Amino acid sequence: MSAKTQHNNILLAVLGFVSVVVIVGLIGFFLLDRDTETIQGEVEVSEYRVSSKVPGRILELRVKEGDFVHVGDTLAILDAPEVRAKKTQAQSAEDAAAALSDMAEAGARKEQIAGAYELWQQAKAGAEVAKKTYDRVQRLFDEGVMTAQKRDEALASYKALEAQEKAAKSQYDMAVNGARQQEKRAAQAQVNRARGAVQEVQSYIRETVQIATIEGEVSNIYPKVGELIGTGSPIMSISIMKDMWGTFNVREDQLKGLKVGDTFTAYSPAFNQDLTMKVFYIKDEGSFAVWKATKANGQYDLKTFEVKARPEKPFEGLRPGMSLIIKK
Repeated sequence: MSAKTQHNNILLAVLGFVSVVVIVGLIGFFLLDRDTETIQGEVEVSEYRVSSKVPGRILELRVKEGDFVHVGDTLAILDAPEVRAKKTQAQSAEDAAAALSDMAEAGARKEQIAGAYELWQQAKAGAEVAKKTYDRVQRLFDEGVMTAQKRDEALASYKALEAQEKAAKSQYDMAVNGARQQEKRAAQAQVNRARGAVQEVQSYIRETVQIATIEGEVSNIYPKVGELIGTGSPIMSISIMKDMWGTFNVREDQLKGLKVGDTFTAYSPAFNQDLTMKVFYIKDEGSFAVWKATKANGQYDLKTFEVKARPEKPFEGLRPGMSLIIKK
């Protein structure tokens, strides 16, 4: 092989090597340096916790986790014997107050009225006899036959019996008229108070049967049948599947002017499908949240914002916890 041929071969090898390096560099420039920046979020849902105002023991659970419940469905039944005992006490107090109120309204019994009338008539008769006796003694005194002392004794007896008659008449009038208006109002107030206590206990009894107030899916059940729960203790959580959104933690340099009311496209890996979402909430995470420190480079700190957005259209099958990807 001549020297010229060897030189050509070396030149070709060098050119080939340079070509490979250039091609690899171009590939790296167009591919490796242009990685897509992504923001990952998560699907969330509104929840409400079912709890009771009264303590009790779980007697029955009518649903299980994963069940979809509608408004009015029975969720759980509690056993609260103390509440039932309080109901008996409250009803007895209401009955007693009602009886006293009826008595005040009705006034005295007819036997009491008749007895008061007889006492009045008896006192009236005694006063009439005393009046006649006094009149006779007064005439005798005027004629000089009777002493002044006898006349005074007759007068005192007459006045005493007259007072007794008036007192008996007052007792009879009171029996006829019945209780005073103030007493009637006081008796009615006692009835209202006792009735309110009964209504309060009845509201507690209704709390022993827990029903769904909003339709949704039972996500968690905390106690087991037979366990005791305290006042306000959660029994179960229900996810309101109609109120679902995605939450994203976005660094402020990635917001690109995003504001409430804007829409963007997010990718759902679970369905391999894009969906359009509308922003309804933007708030900074605070200094405790993830942030990027750049002051060391002579630039500025970047805070992280929480962005919440709802799908513009219902997306069948979307569930809490699923990932959502925003590609920038």
